[in-house]
Amino acid sequence: QVQLVESGGGLVQPGGSLRLSCVVSGFTLDYYAIGWFRQAPGKEREGVSCISNSDGITYYADSVKGRFTISRDNAKSTVYLQMNSLKPEDTAVYYCAADLYGAGDLNEEGYEDWGQGTQVTVSS
Repeated sequence: QVQLVESGGGLVQPGGSLRLSCVVSGFTLDYYAIGWFRQAPGKEREGVSCISNSDGITYYADSVKGRFTISRDNAKSTVYLQMNSLKPEDTAVYYCAADLYGAGDLNEEGYEDWGQGTQVTVSS
């Protein structure tokens, strides 16, 4: 059974940092691209960052470029999203998703399996 479980969300002040983790089970992480998406209240879900399955190429939305870093540890079946210099507009539920043999894409089409999400709130 394929499972993705996010953790690491919480409440942080503007300018602060959080590290999200996405632990996968039921499949070999090596073969999957993993994407991070977020959905703020009243808005559509958007792609934040993704990392390809084989060569680890990374992609970022313009809104987070230079502030967020995605990485993967296949041995630990975990993908991380390091978020620095957080802004109130980063407040959202963050989801990770898996795309078998994916090359990496910020468009959510192609991602077959999703986690349940973790809340990130940036507020003073």
